[in-house]
Amino acid sequence: MFPAFQKKIVMNFNPSSIKYIEWRSPDGLHEDTVNCISELKFIKDEIQFLSDLIKSHTLELLSKNAFSESKELAVELSEYKKTIKVLLTKLKTHSNVLETLVDDIDIPDEEDEYKTAHYQLMFEAVGFISSFKKLKRRVFHLIKIILKEKKQRKLLKP
Repeated sequence: MFPAFQKKIVMNFNPSSIKYIEWRSPDGLHEDTVNCISELKFIKDEIQFLSDLIKSHTLELLSKNAFSESKELAVELSEYKKTIKVLLTKLKTHSNVLETLVDDIDIPDEEDEYKTAHYQLMFEAVGFISSFKKLKRRVFHLIKIILKEKKQRKLLKP
């Protein structure tokens, strides 16, 4: 599940942006899952990029102005890295369950249970993506401030 700081973001998320799952066909559910897995894999790469970006500006981040915020961002990025692994595993397992659902064997209420689980996973993934975007904005804002200060110091030197 999400780290504690993210729960409030997920709670405020509007689920109306997720497609109405009850009427979705198994093909549509599969497409949702594949797209979600793809987007999360991309975010996993973005997390690595942001971590590398923070590492490359370590000296500037250790300044008195940015140290506490940069430390908090680094901790949050590592929590996101852990969370995304768990979420990707859940989605891959969920995708495998869909394969058994599509088989010819009909088990009563199996499709309804799958759709309920699908909705919960999509809600969790969209909440994760939304909260990650907010973190990404914070990282870029911090780096932008650091780069401006660095440029000003460079201009002031004779």
